[in-house]
Amino acid sequence: MKHDNFVEFQVSGDYALFSDPMTRVGGEKFTYQVPTYEALKGILQSIYWKPTLVWVIDSVRIMNPIQTEAKGIRPIKYTSNKNDLSYYTYLKNCCYQVKAHFIWNENRPELSQDRNENKHHNIAKRMIKKGGRRDIFLGTRECQGYVEPCVFGEGKGAYDEIPELDFGMMYHGITYADEAYCEETKGKMTVRLWHCIMRSGVIDFAPPQSCIHRPVREMSMKAFGEEHCNFQSVDKTGRDIDESL
Repeated sequence: MKHDNFVEFQVSGDYALFSDPMTRVGGEKFTYQVPTYEALKGILQSIYWKPTLVWVIDSVRIMNPIQTEAKGIRPIKYTSNKNDLSYYTYLKNCCYQVKAHFIWNENRPELSQDRNENKHHNIAKRMIKKGGRRDIFLGTRECQGYVEPCVFGEGKGAYDEIPELDFGMMYHGITYADEAYCEETKGKMTVRLWHCIMRSGVIDFAPPQSCIHRPVREMSMKAFGEEHCNFQSVDKTGRDIDESL
């Protein structure tokens, strides 16, 4: 399905580490072969984020061959301030084309006055051209990434001639309380899982509500609004509403 507010961009980097957060508690870390939905959503949120909207990742295209590289890392131990020794396995020479769109966050009716589709869409496209508002990273903070505009599907990908690759059951993402999509996810942090299949180099992600979800813990929503001093409305001229009256 094509959405009017879709965005397309290419993200690349020397290294990436996409994995289930449960495997990152300590010890050695091993990357998935392809990006997770949550990692790509995090990249888009670094490009442009507002509590008014929710980014939905539609597809990712794998441009470069899947290669891994193991590195010896000396992280700080959780139980002391001494160094430890671990091996992290990264993806290397990464390049992905991403297509996504946004929907309104229906869990935040207090921000309904900010639901201006053209405004958010145009800002998001400008931020992609600028390379994002915040630092871009591929899965983990040490894997720096770079964003630029693209046309999804253009250029030659490494797996265009491969009809299908099945990656099995994978971590999809986390649903936080303010993005709940059903009664079972309201007031909770929920982990999502899904069956990942790449066809001709493209992974079409299942939407969050179609995934297997497992509640992790109770969670409350952060409140936004002028009364909380963390959200301020403006009129069409860009001036504060209080000043324009």
